[in-house]
Amino acid sequence: MEYLMLLGGLAGLFFGGEALVRGSVGVAQRLSMSSLLIGLTVVGFGTSTPELLVSVNAALRGVPDIALGNVIGSNIANVLLIVGVSALVWPIAVSGGTLKRDTAVMMAAAIILVPVFALGQLGRSTGVVLFAALITYLVVAYRQSRNVPAGQGNAGLPGAAPNVWVSLAWVLGGLILLMFGARFLVDGAVTIARTFGMSEAFIGLTIVAVGTSLPELATSLIAALRKQSEIAIGNIVGSNIFNILGILGLTAVVAPIPVASRFLTFDLPILISVSLILTLLLRRAVIGRGVGVVMLAAYGGYVWMAQ
Repeated sequence: MEYLMLLGGLAGLFFGGEALVRGSVGVAQRLSMSSLLIGLTVVGFGTSTPELLVSVNAALRGVPDIALGNVIGSNIANVLLIVGVSALVWPIAVSGGTLKRDTAVMMAAAIILVPVFALGQLGRSTGVVLFAALITYLVVAYRQSRNVPAGQGNAGLPGAAPNVWVSLAWVLGGLILLMFGARFLVDGAVTIARTFGMSEAFIGLTIVAVGTSLPELATSLIAALRKQSEIAIGNIVGSNIFNILGILGLTAVVAPIPVASRFLTFDLPILISVSLILTLLLRRAVIGRGVGVVMLAAYGGYVWMAQ
């Protein structure tokens, strides 16, 4: 039964995330947002909704290691697994200065977790500060986007909805699927972890993290196939920002999260390292297939060491 719950939860997260992104992009296009801003905000944050619901659900149900592992593991998977796979499908080409502001925010969000984790608990006040930082980032990103030609690159966006009402219906349906999927995924993952003696932190960092990253994977792959590099990479950078500032922030406000020592000494340093690597790679002209292979191999090594 627990395996059916796990599979059902993964399916709910995948299809719910796809529906949410489809509807959100349709609404965003009605507002004439640029393709890069859509990738960073609407798509990047929309595909992070599974992580939000899973982490809040896990924190409320008394499994903080899954709540925290889900966020940290998802960010690591976003860079090594999803960027790696996307680069294999089609080399990622993004102008070196395009994401300079956003990769800096992504790095800062990861680094700020060091003193937070060192305290041993992510409290409500810290959660408020993280979420306030996210709002500030959104406001700055929106204001600066006014300098980008409206609608640039929108024609190739995946899953554009025909009108605003259909888009809103997709959003609502996606949220419903995500809520049920999050509940089933957490219940199934906890049961399996306890049955086989695996730590809840490991389950959160791997199975749950990859499961909640399925919408990011689907979105980036579709964007890569359509040669929309800005959507593919903007989705990842935006999702990583939202995971830390938005998901950890809101989860901590709902229920303070105790931080196990392994997150500070092992997983967080890896997250900071891969975030730095992605930032440096985006200064290049293109992230090619060879780099993609190396990133996938690195992710396999991380999963093996995380046990």
